[in-house]
Amino acid sequence: MTPFKAVSSNLIPIDVINIDTDQIIPKQFLKLVQKTGYDKFLFYDWRFDKDGNQKKDFILNNPNYRDRSILLVRENFGSGSSREHAVWALRDFGIKAIVAPSFADIFYNNCFKNGVLPITINHDYIEYLFNHAETVKIKIDLTAQSMEFDSNIIYFKISESNKKMLMEGIDEIGMTFKFESYISEFEKTKSTYSLNVV
Repeated sequence: MTPFKAVSSNLIPIDVINIDTDQIIPKQFLKLVQKTGYDKFLFYDWRFDKDGNQKKDFILNNPNYRDRSILLVRENFGSGSSREHAVWALRDFGIKAIVAPSFADIFYNNCFKNGVLPITINHDYIEYLFNHAETVKIKIDLTAQSMEFDSNIIYFKISESNKKMLMEGIDEIGMTFKFESYISEFEKTKSTYSLNVV
């Protein structure tokens, strides 16, 4: 994964509550064996009609929003099944951060494993951002854990382990490899102890 330090972008606002993972990427598109290539299936039923033609009224089909990398959504984003593919599709589409009042727990954790930063902020700021979504530009600094827009600076919470995964571009397995020498030493000690007991 690419290390995440900061991102600056206008918003992609999707003003819908309870967007679940089947809406983010429908189940029929979960057949790829790799973790990439899902961007073309993102919000498929919202982006395309039954004949595969783009729906002109959906925001992701608007060229003015195509190069934006921060998604603004409502409550309980990423609910439903635990499919990691939902985050893969968002990441492949170019989404680097998601701002919401709340996330489904599994989806929230899957974001960190796959290089996407989920940020939770209160409803007042969410309303402000939706009301100014056409023009406001967001600057996110992961090191400072801050989000800046207009004259506002918000500091968001994030666990140290999740922050480390994003900043170093690693997942939980990569985090484990950082302790490989300690694990090897423990295994040697455990093996020696077992032999002595026998």
